[in-house]
Amino acid sequence: MFRLFPPVKVCYTFRMHFKRIFTIILTGFLAFSAPASVAFAAEEVEDAEEISAEETGYWPIGPDVAASSAVVMEYSTGTILYEKNPTDAHYPASITKIMTGLLTVENGGLQDTLVFSEDSIRKTEGSGIARDIGEEMTVEQTLYGMMLESSNECAYALAEHVSGSIEAFADKMNERVKEIGCKNTHFSNPHGLHDENHYTCAYDMALISKEAFSNDEFRKVVGTKTYTIPFTNKHKDEETYLRNHHEMLYPLKTNKYVYPYCIGGKTGYTSDANATLVTYAEKDGMTLICVVMDAPQSSDNYVGTTALLDFCFDNFQLLNVSENEEDFAEISNTGELSEDLDFFSLSPAGSVVLPKTAAFSDLKREVSYENLEGENVVARLNYSYENRHVGSTDIVMATPDTEEFQFTTLEELAQTQDKIVAVDIKKVLMIVGIVIVGAALTVLAALTLPKIYYKWERKKSQNKKGPKYHKIENSLEKRRGKSMRKAEKKNRIKMPKGYK
Repeated sequence: MFRLFPPVKVCYTFRMHFKRIFTIILTGFLAFSAPASVAFAAEEVEDAEEISAEETGYWPIGPDVAASSAVVMEYSTGTILYEKNPTDAHYPASITKIMTGLLTVENGGLQDTLVFSEDSIRKTEGSGIARDIGEEMTVEQTLYGMMLESSNECAYALAEHVSGSIEAFADKMNERVKEIGCKNTHFSNPHGLHDENHYTCAYDMALISKEAFSNDEFRKVVGTKTYTIPFTNKHKDEETYLRNHHEMLYPLKTNKYVYPYCIGGKTGYTSDANATLVTYAEKDGMTLICVVMDAPQSSDNYVGTTALLDFCFDNFQLLNVSENEEDFAEISNTGELSEDLDFFSLSPAGSVVLPKTAAFSDLKREVSYENLEGENVVARLNYSYENRHVGSTDIVMATPDTEEFQFTTLEELAQTQDKIVAVDIKKVLMIVGIVIVGAALTVLAALTLPKIYYKWERKKSQNKKGPKYHKIENSLEKRRGKSMRKAEKKNRIKMPKGYK
């Protein structure tokens, strides 16, 4: 297959220096598109007290919760919508297993078989699903046991399967959280049982939860309400039924905490950590991650999380950048490439989240050239509101739409010729004409033949009677005429017309 492209000549020098040219164009554009009020900002400082909150904008302040720390993050943009002591260090308890689950699905081999070691059974306590030493299960089954029932022996077995030992797995956890961007986190085990050197903060936990939720396999597991582990080599006569412990997703003990927009999460509790909770929720196309840590009771976390999620859904909105950006929809180039070629455009995937009281035009923009990812991405347009990052979108170099032309090879032509049927147009038209004429003659015959046949039958019947019959008939007619005339003379009867 060959492709034909339009004869467009691209200047190599321009492509090598397009960022510099792009920066100059964009800087000038943003300068001229800025609101006119900026020019008079210095003169209005004295009147700042008279400006209302609606004119300057504001960031909604959410409800207080019983937990010592809390964060609500919008998933697609990473924007923090609510925070309470977001960087204070706390023991995470079993929400640690979100990190363990992420490393497990990233390692792959979910259908591989693992074996529960003696350490995985002897060195764990608390939540579990009663596994035995030497029991065999798939990695996927073990993952469900850890995430739904918060099984500590399952977390231990997964860590050994992935890294060979708990210590090696903890090192892997700490390397990964640095890649994610966590700065106040250190893990010592895969399950979250108490350790002085095992800690994190609400903000870091939101980053970890966001990264994990980006994995499709993890997302499926964390949102599962119930699951059944089939027979194993140690449980030959019974299946193991799992139920999700997150009561905003599944009514484990009561249905009063069930939240209709909850799509997953993880619970945690130890006497040192108190209650911890991570919750994923989605409504109107916006996905939120809520982390609460160090609450006196688990019920406090359910009540507090529900209040925070309702607050954020009620007060914030998610907008697509490419659909709302009017001042900088795209940059067009009318130079050497093509008069109709848009040289730069905004990625349709970018979004921003902002208060419902604010408009898209209230956002501030900034161009960045750092940490760019993706093909043809030349810059990133970052948006902020009230000194908060609220989203971004990539600026991409558009490529000309080219039409493909597919040449037919000799083999394809030979195969095609076997299926070709030759058609003689003249013969086809002749056949069609004959059919039409035949149909017309048939209709004409149907209309005229009955009349002809009727006349023929009548004439035939008259010929059968002969001349003698007609002579007698005429004589009788004359006699009837004479009788009628005699009667007329006597009774003055009017003769019928035609009698003489």
